[in-house]
Parts: sequence; structure tokens; C-alpha cells
Amino acid sequence: MFQGSLVALITPMREDGALDPEALARFVEWQIAEGTHGLVPVGTTGESPTLSHEEHKRVVEITIEVARRRVPVIAGAGSNSTAEAIDLARHARQAGADAALVVTPYYNKPTQEGLFLHYTAIADAVDLPLIIYNIPGRSVIDMSVATMARLARHRNIVGVKDATANLARPLHTARECGDDFCQLSGEDHTALAFLAAGGAGCISVTGNVAPRLCSLMHRAWQDGRIAEAMGIQRRLLPLHDAMFAETSPGPVKYAASLLGHTSADCRLPLAPCSDATRAQVRAAMVGTELLN
Repeated sequence: MFQGSLVALITPMREDGALDPEALARFVEWQIAEGTHGLVPVGTTGESPTLSHEEHKRVVEITIEVARRRVPVIAGAGSNSTAEAIDLARHARQAGADAALVVTPYYNKPTQEGLFLHYTAIADAVDLPLIIYNIPGRSVIDMSVATMARLARHRNIVGVKDATANLARPLHTARECGDDFCQLSGEDHTALAFLAAGGAGCISVTGNVAPRLCSLMHRAWQDGRIAEAMGIQRRLLPLHDAMFAETSPGPVKYAASLLGHTSADCRLPLAPCSDATRAQVRAAMVGTELLN
């Protein structure tokens, strides 16, 4: 259903912190021209926690309008309020998204039964393919494979963005959820290893600034050119490291600013990147030949 290099889009903003719709439209167009296989707006990388609902929905709309069905759009629609997640998923469907990405509820710490009921309620309310976003490092809870298998029986729940970095997980998930359940990595460092374990692609942070390289890596893998794919992954490694030198999306927004796509800063409470992180990001960009 979804495969290859999908990008967890940053949300371009002006120097005063306001949403920059024109820069977003240009950025989406650039991503498609560079070979990105799919777009994922308003996830964590898109600063969804600090966007207003109006801004959130506008980012989704702009992304879909500019994409014009050339690549799929998986709209972020997660919340720790089930009613709010349903509203965002309904908007994604009305706007024309191909799917919605729904993060496990953060802070509330629901049980596995709570997770099952949360996702079932959204899937029952909105006729749109849903991708579960399992990221224990940010949401504290970890959806079990058993719970995911229960949810995979729902016709609208079609896959997972797995940010556990546990490379045994996709093997167990495929066994319990079936080969048709779409598994996407949420962790750049292990993207190729995830593919080898049965994944279909990666929702990437690094792809914001190296979309062509990320796309070429996945294409090489799909074509069976394994050594070439591994070579690109090794080339990207310092950039992956730099993108997570501080809390994301701080470093990737700074990297994008070096390419002229947006301002560098995130909205509070994320602080501007330190001088040391900026130096690491710049060095990685130069080393990857994205900057002179």
C-alpha cells in the first residue's frame, strides 16, 4: 500500500514563528521533484503539539493540494483525546488524504485494552486507512504485537509506523498481523534492517533534507541492489546522527534552514539548537555533499 521513502514533513515557519504556507507549498513540490515516495504532514516532526487545530488542518490541506495525487499523503491525526483524533481523521478524509497516521495516546498511559478501544473508535468513525504510530520513547506506552493483531482485523487499520528500533518487532508483527499489514519504520538509522525484517518503507526525518538520497536508497533496495543501498545508508549515517543530536525537529529544521526552506527555530518549549549541534549538522550536511 505504502512503500519506499516517505518523509515526516517539517512545518516551515517564518522568523516570527507564524506558519509559512508559501514555503510549505514550495517544500512539498521540492520533495516530490527529488523523488520522495510519500508525504506525512503534521506528525511530531511537523510540530503538531504546538500547532493550533486550524494550523494543523491547513498544513494537511496545503500538502494534499500541492501533491495532486502524485504521491500519497498520510496525514497526522493523532491525539491523546479520542474525540479529537476522530475530528482530525475526519478532516484528513475530507481534505483528500490517502491515510491518517494516529499516534498512541501520550501522557494518559492507556492500557492495552484502552489502546484497542481508542483505535477501534477512530476506525469505526472514519472510513479512511489508518496507520498506527507506535513510539514508546515519546508516548511512554508500547502497543503490544497482540493488541496490534487485534486491531489489524479492522478493515480500516492497515499498518504501523514502528519507531521502537526493535528489529525483532517487524518479524513478530508480520507473523501475527499478516504480510498485507503495511509496516513502515519510524527510525532512520535502522531503515534498511527494518526492510530486511519485512518492512515496506520508512517515514523519515532525514528525508526532509536528503530526499533524493533516501529515495535512491529505497529504490536500490527494491531493485535488489543491496550493496548500493547499504552504501547510501553508510553515507547518510552522520546525517542521521546529527538529526537526533538534540530533540527532533530542532536539528532537522536547522538543516532545512541551511538549504533555504524555512527558519531554523521550533516553537517553544523546544529551544534553538546549541552551537555544538549546529556545527554537527552543518558538518554532516557538507560531508553528505548537501552543502558546499
